[in-house]
Amino acid sequence: MDEVEEGKLWSLESKCPRCGSKFTISEYFHNIPLIGKIIISSGRCGNCGYIYKDVRAAESHGPQRLKVHIDSPNDLNIIVVRAGTASIYIPEFGISITPGPASHGFITTVEGVLDRIKEVLEMLREDPDIDMEKWRYRMDLIGRAMKGELEFTLIIEDPEGVSRIISEKTEKEEIYKS
Repeated sequence: MDEVEEGKLWSLESKCPRCGSKFTISEYFHNIPLIGKIIISSGRCGNCGYIYKDVRAAESHGPQRLKVHIDSPNDLNIIVVRAGTASIYIPEFGISITPGPASHGFITTVEGVLDRIKEVLEMLREDPDIDMEKWRYRMDLIGRAMKGELEFTLIIEDPEGVSRIISEKTEKEEIYKS
């Protein structure tokens, strides 16, 4: 990416996806130590309060799979930049998170990813079709992983190549080779 000055890049007026009112999305460019160049998009509907937020790296590395093995409590502090188009997998726990049409990117830590998974599992508890035995098992795994008691692998597959796992332990591989 050419050198871009930090700060607001542009704004776009659209319709709120929730209520249809006028809605403005603004994009900002920042160069953050350890993470690099990122674009933050945000907007809030003045009518219904709908919030749009997205974070992504500004530079693509091409479609990629990022993998990091978490084997100590310190690894829970590894920074994760997940694009809204990226999928997250934790194979040891049978967890896969694929992006939907309203998926947003985020910057967090490995522990933060686990916390997001835990929040989704909490919402699923009320689903009458949920297998409660599997639900309890996964909640236990996530809880133990958040305490640093379990080893696991965090995998991000990103077709745009703008996600990051900020660690020397991260393995990168190209995907979708032609």
